[in-house]
Amino acid sequence: MTKAVRYDEFGGIEVLRVDDVDRPVPDDGQVLIRVKAAGINPGEAAIRTGAMADIFPSTFPSGQGSDLAGVGQATWSIST
Repeated sequence: MTKAVRYDEFGGIEVLRVDDVDRPVPDDGQVLIRVKAAGINPGEAAIRTGAMADIFPSTFPSGQGSDLAGVGQATWSIST
């Protein structure tokens, strides 16, 4: 298991919660990153409040924290 910051409705920081989620498995051509630090940028905050719902519609639960720093853990390559 790993942690993820998620929300189930539009709102401010009060709608955020930290959930345990299954560790993702990268698909072909993707990299798994062990996140050491993550942040919520102003664009993500605007999406979370619903202010940009016409441009970036949300499905719930949704996540935050796409600005991140970490270490590569695994890669998968495309087999031919």
